[in-house]
Amino acid sequence: MAKTMQPQELIDSAVVDPTGTKLGKVGNVYLADATHQPEWITVKTGLFGTKESFVPLSGAHADKDGVHVRVDKEAVSDAPRIEADGHLSMEESARLYKHYGLPMPRTSPDGRMDDRAQGRGRPGMNPADAGQGAMGGTGRGKSGMDAGDGKKDRDAERTMTRSEERLNVGTEQVETGHVRLRKYVVTEEQQVTVPVSHEEVRIEREPITKAGGERAEIGEDEQEVVLHAEKPVVNKETVAVERARLKTETVTEDQTVSGKVRKEQFEVTDDQGKHRKS
Repeated sequence: MAKTMQPQELIDSAVVDPTGTKLGKVGNVYLADATHQPEWITVKTGLFGTKESFVPLSGAHADKDGVHVRVDKEAVSDAPRIEADGHLSMEESARLYKHYGLPMPRTSPDGRMDDRAQGRGRPGMNPADAGQGAMGGTGRGKSGMDAGDGKKDRDAERTMTRSEERLNVGTEQVETGHVRLRKYVVTEEQQVTVPVSHEEVRIEREPITKAGGERAEIGEDEQEVVLHAEKPVVNKETVAVERARLKTETVTEDQTVSGKVRKEQFEVTDDQGKHRKS
């Protein structure tokens, strides 16, 4: 084992399954009644660590990466939901052992673990070494735990974790509508004034003053003049007059969101039945 597991050092440690998947963090440590050694831990899972699942420490070891257990994530997810109220009853413990396929520790009729379950079945072992177990030995004396460790274990039994929910607010982009740009043809009447000219005939008369200057005859004669006039001519041509583009711009505004969250509170009751919340 890379590291001796002490209850007070397991709290908030990472829990890793045999495949290397991180299951969560240690919430509480449960000690065996007979040996006072770590037997179960609760793993905080779910959003903000609001759920706790019981995980066995049988065959587990601790190192710098956390607590390595021998059960996988799926087994932990499907574990029976038991309230982490500080102590496991015999029925609750049996349900957990059955779920994980582990044998229940043997106990004597008075509820204490027998010699074989406590590790006292080997010839020549001092009875004072009982309860040391595979994960509890520290090498400090025959009992495997000095007075200071016993006090720490008792303190660990009185540990309770309070949890609360918190709002995790973010943003996401969603479609709010569509805008289309199209062009269509309309017909309208236009009037344009244009100057036009035409030719008219005007007779100019000039007297002949010198007699004999021109030969004169009496008879009929005829002269023709071609008259011209301008008329409006309309031609149409297509020209580009304007260009339109669709562009988007981001407008930021504040919106207030609300939601209900739950939180746990501690309540202490004394012998007189007085309650005090904290």
